[in-house]
Amino acid sequence: MQVLYNSDHFAVMQIDVPDAGAVADAPARGGFEIVDKFARKGIFIDGDVARSFRDGVNKLIEAGPSEEALDDYIAGYTQLAQQPLVLH
Repeated sequence: MQVLYNSDHFAVMQIDVPDAGAVADAPARGGFEIVDKFARKGIFIDGDVARSFRDGVNKLIEAGPSEEALDDYIAGYTQLAQQPLVLH
C-alpha cells in the first residue's frame, strides 16, 4: 500500500495485490482506496473504474492542479462510498 494523496479532506492509497498464480512479469492486481475524512467513509475501486480514476488524476497533474481541483475530482468518486471508516 502506498499513500498517493493526503489532503485535509481525502486520502488516496494505491493497493497492489500480488497474484500468486501469475507469471513473474504479470502486473499485480489492485486498485485505489479513497477515504473521505469528513464523511468518515471509504471506497475501494479497481478494474476499469480505477484506470479511469488514474487517467483523470494524471490529466489534472499535467495541468498543474490546485488541491481544490484534486479534491473536487476525488469527491466525484467518494459519492458512492458506503464503507464506514473504522479505527481499531
